Amino acid sequence: MKKKIKIIIICAAVLVVIGIGLVLLKTLLSSSGTEKVFYTANVETYENIIEISGTVAAAQEQTLQARSAGTVTAVYVKAGDKVKKGDIIIQLDDSEQLYNLEKQEYNMATKKLTASARELRLLETERNSLLQKVEDRKVTATFDGIIADLDVAVGDSLEAKDEVGTLVNIDYLTAEVEVTETDVSKLEIGQTVNFTFPAYSNETVKGYVTGWPAIGTVTSRGATVVKVKLRIDDYPDEILPNFSFTGKIEISPTEQYVVVSRYAIGYENKQPFVVLAKGEQKKSVKVQPYGSEYVKVLEGLEGGEVLIQQSKPRASGMNRNRPGSSSGNSKNKNSGGGMPGGMPGGFPGGGPGGPM
Repeated sequence: MKKKIKIIIICAAVLVVIGIGLVLLKTLLSSSGTEKVFYTANVETYENIIEISGTVAAAQEQTLQARSAGTVTAVYVKAGDKVKKGDIIIQLDDSEQLYNLEKQEYNMATKKLTASARELRLLETERNSLLQKVEDRKVTATFDGIIADLDVAVGDSLEAKDEVGTLVNIDYLTAEVEVTETDVSKLEIGQTVNFTFPAYSNETVKGYVTGWPAIGTVTSRGATVVKVKLRIDDYPDEILPNFSFTGKIEISPTEQYVVVSRYAIGYENKQPFVVLAKGEQKKSVKVQPYGSEYVKVLEGLEGGEVLIQQSKPRASGMNRNRPGSSSGNSKNKNSGGGMPGGMPGGFPGGGPGGPM
């Protein structure tokens, strides 16, 4: 009898242990099934741009060169001097040319009363030719500007087309850049251009598009491009003509918006809301679809908030929810066109784990 009682007690104990184990297992499974998933609302930057590179040039540039051979008799300026349009920069010996001109004028004066009208016209044409030869003994400024460099002295003997210096107008700078044929339709006169110069690392320099030709150019690589003209009105002293740059033509202003996984959004009476991980505060938001897995938050979030999951992904999409969450800013560059229709790369995932 005592043996039977002992067996019954042992069986009862085993049943109790099994019961406790089943309760604990059920509790663990229940706890695992209700583990919270968190998502981070990220600030995304969208730049609708055309990337460019090149070198800047002066607004105007004149190569100072002799128009005829001769000896330099005067140099009226030096490098760095400002000149006006028409100012004489270099004078060559013009004694022979002046003599020939005065001789021609004397002949015209003596024949004025006896020569026919046709002869007088011929004499006048000869005089104009001699006047031009006198002018050819001078190197003059063709616009208001600054003498960038000058390498000539009195007594130097020059040949025709000898280059002795450069005159520049640096009231503004210009540039010509190549834009691929697929991006030309996005161009407009006046579009903002942001220039970055290796010689000026402090900040970008603003410029704008001034125009482009109605014909393309085929490069040595076989690509078709259009040469677009740019201009910079205000620029720092550190930037000089022929300095190199990289830049961006703004097709439309840069935009920033908050993006989050659609599983972080709940709906109550068809109105979207989120639940903040901190304090589990419920907050109304205004959203717009953004690809298949994300929404753009138009109102209600500023970016950086950690949110509690409100709906679960389908089984086929579970592999998109990797453990952990990401946060911070990312930049989505686009070389032209409207807002992307699909999900851009680098957007936050989301998955099990506590708030960061």
